[in-house]
Amino acid sequence: MQDWLDVWVDKVDNSWTPDSWQRKVLKYEGNVVIRNGRQTGKSVTIARKAGKFAIEHDGTTTLVIAAAQRQSSLLFEKILAHLEVVNTHLVDIARKKYLEEWDNAKTRGDKVKKFELKYGIYEDWPTLTRVRLKNGSKIYSLPAGKSGVFIRGFTVDLLIGDEAAYISEQVWVAVKPMIAVSKQTRGLGWEFYLSTPFGKGGYFYDCCHDDDFLHVHVTSEQCRRIPRDFLRKEKLRMSKVEYAQEYLGEFVDEFNQFFPTALIKKRMTFIEWNYSIDYRPSKRYYLGVDVARYGADENAFVIAEMSDDIIKIVYCNTTERKSLTDTAGRVASLDEKYRFSRIFVDDQGIGAGVTDILIERFGRRVIGLNNSRRTVDSSKEKFKSIFKEDLYSNASVLMEREPPQIEIISDLKLLKSLKSMTFEYTADKNLKIFGKYSHLSEAFVRACWCTRSKGLKLFVY
Repeated sequence: MQDWLDVWVDKVDNSWTPDSWQRKVLKYEGNVVIRNGRQTGKSVTIARKAGKFAIEHDGTTTLVIAAAQRQSSLLFEKILAHLEVVNTHLVDIARKKYLEEWDNAKTRGDKVKKFELKYGIYEDWPTLTRVRLKNGSKIYSLPAGKSGVFIRGFTVDLLIGDEAAYISEQVWVAVKPMIAVSKQTRGLGWEFYLSTPFGKGGYFYDCCHDDDFLHVHVTSEQCRRIPRDFLRKEKLRMSKVEYAQEYLGEFVDEFNQFFPTALIKKRMTFIEWNYSIDYRPSKRYYLGVDVARYGADENAFVIAEMSDDIIKIVYCNTTERKSLTDTAGRVASLDEKYRFSRIFVDDQGIGAGVTDILIERFGRRVIGLNNSRRTVDSSKEKFKSIFKEDLYSNASVLMEREPPQIEIISDLKLLKSLKSMTFEYTADKNLKIFGKYSHLSEAFVRACWCTRSKGLKLFVY
């Protein structure tokens, strides 16, 4: 192993000029969490450190995870690239030392690979998701998915989470026990997490405030490789919050964010809801629909399941905007499965056409909610306007109550949409709620209106 270490120092660590924080991370032994701006060198640093760990610690297992396979594969490719520097150098030494054997291998093309495998660092040739070294160390790269259920069973000495802020909270429940045995028996069980932030709250956020970790925070503005002019233009293009998150590496919720990120993540309590297993005809199901506007590209559908005054958001999906009949057809297809008690549609603008089609087909089960529709309070027999703020306030109250009155499926697109919703007060002191990615949020707050529709006799146009 000492030869490998010498090669690592001579050919890998000295093949680049690291920043001071990168040198510190490479030398540190223990848990590391990196909260940096974009393109500051997070991945290349952890890739080198992962390879160094596998070489220095014989017989260890490293697991690289990310929310998606593409992300984990990118980091894995960087790890392989640095290991290949060591492998190639050792093979080059062997070619000179065992010249006759090498010449014989060259005359037989099929023996070249065998020669390289014999004198290199690999036990067998790396695959797209695994590398095994001759010192017994292994490195795996796998997507965590929404729940981590398919990566259970590993016992690991080093756990690496790439873009860790975007990994579902339930994944950490599945993977954290993997490092427990190594902590006790080998003094390892280390955790390396790297990410740009994604709002406050969640496991990555907690790690960035945990004294058991070496904390690294470097902004893109502090990186000598990023042009100042590029960042200047990005600052003009983006909102202050977006720039602070992406390039300054700050944990930010907009001061006027309607749904706090920590609250959203707290209420996203389950990963999967399988219709064939979990659907119960005895429960009531409600559909919230947001119809894409002209120039927009997504219809949004959110389904709520209600029982005993507890609602679960069990389904959310977006589709490309097509014809009105196609959108109505998707609603009809969902209704065939769920038999909705109510279908709440945003019937503003183009949505009015979809609502008319659905009312013709489903009658009074279809409710248009577009800031001007009215409900009748059956006890007072008075009309009351439903404004957008009513819809959002109702959803907010459900999320804030303790004990919880709502559970939400852990879905990254829904999280992004809810997180994007902000509010402000206009000059005449009216509340304005808006967001960049509002489609799923609009469908979500309509599905949540099911809790109010129970006690109201809804007036339908």
